[in-house]
Amino acid sequence: MYLSSSRAADSTQQAAAGSPRSRAGRRVAANVVALGLVSFLTDISSEMVSSVLPLYYTSVLGLTMLQTGFLDGLFNGASVFLRLAGAHLADRFHVRKPVAVAGYALSAVCKLGLPAAGASLPGISAVLAVDRSGKGLRTAPRDALISLSSTPETQGRAFGVHRTLDTAGAFGGPLIAFAVLSAVATAYDAVFVASFCVAAVGVLVLLLFVRERRGSTAGGTAGSTAGGTAAERRPVTLRTGLGLLRDRRFGRTCLCVMLLETATISDAFVYLTLQHQDDLAARWFPLLALGTAAPYLLLSLPLGSLADRVGPWRLFLGGHVCFLGVLALLASSWGGPAVLVAVLALHGVFYAATDAPLMAHAAALLPAHARTSGFAVLQSLQALGMFASSLLFGMAYRFQGPQWTLHVFGAGLLLCLVAAALLIRTTEKPTVEEAM
Repeated sequence: MYLSSSRAADSTQQAAAGSPRSRAGRRVAANVVALGLVSFLTDISSEMVSSVLPLYYTSVLGLTMLQTGFLDGLFNGASVFLRLAGAHLADRFHVRKPVAVAGYALSAVCKLGLPAAGASLPGISAVLAVDRSGKGLRTAPRDALISLSSTPETQGRAFGVHRTLDTAGAFGGPLIAFAVLSAVATAYDAVFVASFCVAAVGVLVLLLFVRERRGSTAGGTAGSTAGGTAAERRPVTLRTGLGLLRDRRFGRTCLCVMLLETATISDAFVYLTLQHQDDLAARWFPLLALGTAAPYLLLSLPLGSLADRVGPWRLFLGGHVCFLGVLALLASSWGGPAVLVAVLALHGVFYAATDAPLMAHAAALLPAHARTSGFAVLQSLQALGMFASSLLFGMAYRFQGPQWTLHVFGAGLLLCLVAAALLIRTTEKPTVEEAM
């Protein structure tokens, strides 16, 4: 398999940079905007639920931080195997849109499963596992559709536009949850049912307005011909995605991402720590997510465009430096409005600097015909890192307390950042390699 673009193609693109066709190629495709609208609605739905779940676990169900860590890890890591299988189907049979539709629909239906599960821990675990499986099923095909609908020089901008719309939904979700809880007190079932209705509209938008392009794509590997390379003509198998790990740059990227995810902590633990430090009332808890969503919303597009100019991996590492600041402030136990605002602002900048840039970095390393599989491998290892992080943080918090745990995670993140900077040098140019 061929990873990245050739220098000959780069020079051709540079020569055409001033042409009207080149300027048109820098525009974001309608498909990207449509997928952004789908994510906007879906994120309203999912953030309505995720913004209240941590408090629902601890105050309504009476779960410990260790049990919360298990559920949060399950929420992030349950999708790994289905993600790989879905990506294989999407690449092999060129059905990225149908696979994405199945994933979005599965997650929508699961919103009704939460009130049905009641206070049953096994029931909630099962619902969350299925919900995250739906997310795992849809994420790689969706990102592949974004990448393959865009030109190589606009990957960062395209993902930035999508993440901006996605984050607008993440901003609206907690507001709606706050409004519902303000009206019905602790009737969390009302939040879950309203969440399902919004998610169902998102599925309809995906069915009606997103188009899947077959054959050659704008985001394909530079230098490939209309008929495709020998690698592109070979059928995509389950081994294809894993075989991409044999490429040095992509393999190191996956390793670094998994380590960095293991050394960060989830949104739930960031918000619960803030809530404990400042003794926030339960009805204000969903609004903490807005403090993260606001800078994420404002910076997603600018940082996505910046990634196209300065290199996405630099921004990705810079985002994790911001998260070091989050851990340092949480570990300080200073508390107060200023610290709360600073933590949430840095948290939002972290997401804006890591989400779209990471996908743009990976897109430059992956061939068009197996891009869904490559994204799925990367995102699966990312999810495993999240799963490990939640379990480790929950156990450490339970037995060692918050301060010790936050200091250890901060030290671990610093070490992982140094390793990531050494393993993948930002000045290194991609080259054409055959991994299989």
